[in-house]
Amino acid sequence: MEFELKPISADAADAALERAKQYRLLNEPAAAESICLDVLKTDPKNNEARVHLLLALTDQFQTSLTETFNAAMELLADFDDDYNKIYYEGVIAERRGKAHLRRGGSGSGSVAYEWLRNAMDCYEKAEKIRQSGNDESLLRWNSCVRLIDRYSDLKPGVESTEEQMLE
Repeated sequence: MEFELKPISADAADAALERAKQYRLLNEPAAAESICLDVLKTDPKNNEARVHLLLALTDQFQTSLTETFNAAMELLADFDDDYNKIYYEGVIAERRGKAHLRRGGSGSGSVAYEWLRNAMDCYEKAEKIRQSGNDESLLRWNSCVRLIDRYSDLKPGVESTEEQMLE
């Protein structure tokens, strides 16, 4: 049996996005993802829906890292604004680093560290092109620094250290 998705009306998009935010707060990112997909089906140019979809995907990194990471990176390519593209690439990398940290295991600290450093690089690039009064990238950078400082196993792997010494 095959089911067909039911489209939402264009005038319901704002309320649907509010509901998606609520589902993310309730730790139900798959429900938020579904709502955002419905909004984007009705309004493909809706940037707010893109952002919330990306965040809902990254909320799922702990349970399905590869699939949701790939979907988030694919979605990122649709972002028009350079600042948002770079900033949210940083968010994706930061959340991937945190997912590796939470999973633990051999080498997870160095893998998490590399993803956090990748995020910090993105945040530095975003900082350079941000609008006046927008310090999101600085706040995220500082969050990554504090996370690295808090956990002693968050450090470069052997290969990264060797590469840095060669430079």
